[in-house]
Amino acid sequence: MAVIAGVSGQACLAGTPTAQMTPLILSVQDAPVPFLGSDGRVHLVYELWLENFSSGDVALKSVEVLGDGAALQRLDAGAIASRLQPAGTRAPTGTLAKSAQGLLFLHVALDTGAPIPKQLSHRITMRVAAAPPGSEEMTESGGVSEVDHRKVAVIGPPLRGERYISADSCCDASRHTRAALPINGRVWLGQRFAVDWEQMDSQDRIYSGPKEDPKSYTIFGQEALAVADGSVSSITEGQAEQVPGKYPTRISLDEADGNSVILDLGNQQYALYAHMQPGSIKVHPGERVKRGQVLGLVGNTGNSLAPHLHFQVMDGPSSLTANGLPYEIDQFEVTGKTPGTEAFDEAEEKGVPVPITAIPPPHTVKEALPLDQLVVSFAASR
Repeated sequence: MAVIAGVSGQACLAGTPTAQMTPLILSVQDAPVPFLGSDGRVHLVYELWLENFSSGDVALKSVEVLGDGAALQRLDAGAIASRLQPAGTRAPTGTLAKSAQGLLFLHVALDTGAPIPKQLSHRITMRVAAAPPGSEEMTESGGVSEVDHRKVAVIGPPLRGERYISADSCCDASRHTRAALPINGRVWLGQRFAVDWEQMDSQDRIYSGPKEDPKSYTIFGQEALAVADGSVSSITEGQAEQVPGKYPTRISLDEADGNSVILDLGNQQYALYAHMQPGSIKVHPGERVKRGQVLGLVGNTGNSLAPHLHFQVMDGPSSLTANGLPYEIDQFEVTGKTPGTEAFDEAEEKGVPVPITAIPPPHTVKEALPLDQLVVSFAASR
């Protein structure tokens, strides 16, 4: 049988792939689920796992995302440095240390009308410190993943009324999107598509009155609504209100959601409502609920900085051992947008009006996920 020269002088059978050193081991743990965003584009949100299996640092210069072999997105070194998190940290970096593992948080927004790919792969250019002299510059391909074309849940609004802000929603620098937790021997991202719904008053303030009083906050006491017909999977009760303005200390994992409700929406899709008021939950485990039914009142319990409704959809009945799934709200209006998370956080901290860029006339959105830092109005649930 014919042979051809291989790596390091070894021989390999003709027709077999040539051996190539790959200092980065690439993989995708959770295949992305395509969904429609409030910008009218289809989005793919997922994590590329990188393991530096070398004895030196690896500096990433570029990452290309390929869909069915065609380039969808290219990240330069600066973009990578804002998205790559070494395991166990929240501080991003562009260099993966020797023997280290990290997650590169990826978000691909397809061009309007572009086909949704069936398969994703990745091409990385890098500088490998441990490579032989003259060979430090390398290109590696891998991290092949099928795209998960499961049906996305189309739901009603979790609240009613106007002037809500979709804080820390999808998809780029959201604190939710990057909240990876190692639980029971696996890393989970239950908050991948979570939103912290906050609300402004008529003067664009999140609160008016003493900052330390939950009652000063516009959203405090709003009714949290069932987003679909379903059943109550579980509830958590018995936690007291926290003092706004600072995160509580010594909160256990089981207490992080505060007083909360998890609904079973069917098809392995579960909705979490977190941080509700003490004594306000009006449903019990196993109860069947109808869309628009009141589940409880928005509060500030658990691991919460200020009164808000934390809402997410996930693929299991536990917020700790489940992965976040995208969803689409059947109809809402977008009336404005903040400059971003930093500006919103500053306004909330100081108790001053949130800087809003109005969108006249209000833009009606159907069957889409509200993206980050939008001002949203919800009609009464149907």
